[in-house]
Amino acid sequence: MAEKTLSDDEVDVIYRQMIDSFIDRANELADQNSEENVGMALLFAASRFNAFVVSQHAENLEDFEKDEEKAKQFFTSQYQEMLTENLEDYKKVYQKYYKFTKLQ
Repeated sequence: MAEKTLSDDEVDVIYRQMIDSFIDRANELADQNSEENVGMALLFAASRFNAFVVSQHAENLEDFEKDEEKAKQFFTSQYQEMLTENLEDYKKVYQKYYKFTKLQ
């Protein structure tokens, strides 16, 4: 039986569901830990998993080392784009709903 190829829309739905599940778990952890620690744990977990992903594309150490710098540049630029986009989204939220008051 042939594998079903997912449409871009289906991939996007799955991607968003995965993101939501990570955020839900982070929010649960933030109930018992500081948001800063949860954020740093997420960042470390992402870097560790992405190192694993890079390793899976290499057949040997030489290939891994050859791809290492390109992978760092890719993931760094992706993170910077995502962070910039999310910070801009939060600016809109603050401008519309909040007066920069910290929730207690």
